[in-house]
Amino acid sequence: MHAPTRSAIIEMEGIGKVFRTGAIESHVLTDIHLAVGAGEFIAIGGPSGCGKTTLLSLMGLLDIPTRGSFRLLGEALDGLGRAARARVRNRHIGFVFQAFNLIDDLSVADNVALPLSFRKDIAWRERTRLVATALASVGMAHRTRHFPPQLSGGQQQRVAVARALVGNPPILLADEPTGNLDLRNGEIVMGLLAEQHAAGRTVCMVTHDDRFASMAERTIRLLDGRIVDECTFRQMRDESESGLGTFRAGEVLW
Repeated sequence: MHAPTRSAIIEMEGIGKVFRTGAIESHVLTDIHLAVGAGEFIAIGGPSGCGKTTLLSLMGLLDIPTRGSFRLLGEALDGLGRAARARVRNRHIGFVFQAFNLIDDLSVADNVALPLSFRKDIAWRERTRLVATALASVGMAHRTRHFPPQLSGGQQQRVAVARALVGNPPILLADEPTGNLDLRNGEIVMGLLAEQHAAGRTVCMVTHDDRFASMAERTIRLLDGRIVDECTFRQMRDESESGLGTFRAGEVLW
């Protein structure tokens, strides 16, 4: 296991993920052992189809592993039903996606407020304050009443970051957050993630861009559905690109 220097907030032991279509099994992740420390900033890298997004989905309780054990904030989550996973996810995890995933016919403020609509413990007036605070933190307070189609891609992603932060989750998961942005806007969004890390949040980010991965404290390399060390990663990647690499029969990379 990759051992963090701080107490672990995410712990994965022997995690595997298999997708089944009829009689065909696609082994997407195999024997994942990973610990992420509280307040740590990690990047998850690797080629397209290596399992990065699947790993992030398991971390965020958007999916469940086929095998292995998973602990979040010290609590075992194995066997939780969909509704229970959703409650844990809503309170403890914020998401930033490559495609922004904003709703076009909702205002910026209403998009940001969406995660709070499932929080019965937060009154309406407090929700309004939290939305305003989140938008101000990403420099979008002046766009509260606008709609996503009226915003640039960089502005939409900043709104998406505000939505991820509005419930004050300790964990922020970002899946290729700069993938649809130009370099300047990508740097702005990465600056926002770095600010959240500096404020004490745990940040786990999938990226194919080594420039942005270098901003993290640690990079996890995935190849062929497994975590590999940097030396092995480079060797296997070079062999694959030269046509010498092989994959296990019947396995589909994700």
